[in-house]
Amino acid sequence: MTITQDGSAPLIAVVGATGNQGGSVVRALADSDKPYRVRGFTRDPRKPAALELSKLGVAVVGVTFVVENKDEVNKAFTGADFAFLVTNFWEHVDIDREIAEGKLLIDAAKAGGVSGIVWSGLPSISKISGGKFPHVWHFDGKAVVTEYGRQAGVPFVDVQAGAYGTNFFNLPFAPEKQSDGSFALQLPVNPTTAIPFIDTTLDYGIFVRYVLELPVFPDGGEFAAYAENISVKDLTRQWSQATGKNISFAQITVEEFKQRLESAGFPPHIVLDLSEALVSWDEFGWKVSAIPQGLVRSPRKWADFVKATDWSKLWETTAGPRK
Repeated sequence: MTITQDGSAPLIAVVGATGNQGGSVVRALADSDKPYRVRGFTRDPRKPAALELSKLGVAVVGVTFVVENKDEVNKAFTGADFAFLVTNFWEHVDIDREIAEGKLLIDAAKAGGVSGIVWSGLPSISKISGGKFPHVWHFDGKAVVTEYGRQAGVPFVDVQAGAYGTNFFNLPFAPEKQSDGSFALQLPVNPTTAIPFIDTTLDYGIFVRYVLELPVFPDGGEFAAYAENISVKDLTRQWSQATGKNISFAQITVEEFKQRLESAGFPPHIVLDLSEALVSWDEFGWKVSAIPQGLVRSPRKWADFVKATDWSKLWETTAGPRK
C-alpha cells in the first residue's frame, strides 16, 4: 500500500530520505501492508528525488543536520513516533564532525518525543582489533554515536549496513583495467576473505522495516543488513560469469594499496583509514550478526546484483577506476 496521511498511522521520521539508506527505508515502508506516515528530511526539497518522494505521500522537509543549525534540527522530529537516523562520513571525512552530528540527531529525536530510534551504525574496528587498528574513523565514529545512543534514555536499535554493491564502481574496490583488456580487483586481503554484501538502495530498508514491525521494539538490538558473506575470490568469479568480462582477484601489499590511493588523490588520513580497514577485515573479519529471520523477502545476492547493474562506464575506463 502507499504511504498514508491518516493521523492514526505511526509517523516515521527519516533522515537522508533521498539518499541510499534513507531512500531505501522510505520505499520499504511504502511497500508495507501496514499504514505509515513518513516525514522525509533532505537539504533540498526541490530536487527531483525529493519531488518523487512527495508523490509517494512523504511529507518532505528541508533541513540541514549540522551543529550550527541546532535550533532548527531540534524541531524536526516533533510529533514523530519513530526516527531513522544516518550520517555520511564520506561527505566531509571528519570523524569529529560525524560524531557531533550523530549525537545532534539523537538529542533532537529524543527532544521530539519519539518512542524509538533506529540508527545506522558500524562496529568499532578499534575494539575488534584490540587497539591494533585505531584509525578506521569511518567505522569508529559511528560506533561512538551508537554508544551515545544506547545511553540516551530512548529505545535504540542499531541496523548496520554491509558493504555497498555500488562501492565496486570506485576505488579502492573497483577493478583496474589491465594492458591485455582484463580487469584485476587489487586489495591487501587474502582471496578467502569475506565481505557482507548488500544492495543498499534495494534492500537496506527491509531490515529497518523488520525492526519497526516486530511485535515489540527491540531496544538494545543490533542487526546486520546484508545478503551474504562472500569471499573476494567468489565475488570476482561471479562477476566474470555474469558479465563475460575477465575479472581476477590479486592480493597486493598494504604499501601497494596505499600507493594506489595516494596516486588517486586520497588525503593521507583517508589512505590510513582505508588501509587499516582492509587489513583489519583480512585479519579479524567484518563482524556481523546473523541475517534476521522474518524479513519480508530475501535480499538480493551479489550475482543477481551484478546481472541487474550497468557496468559499462567501468569497462570503458582506460587508466584504472576513477575516484
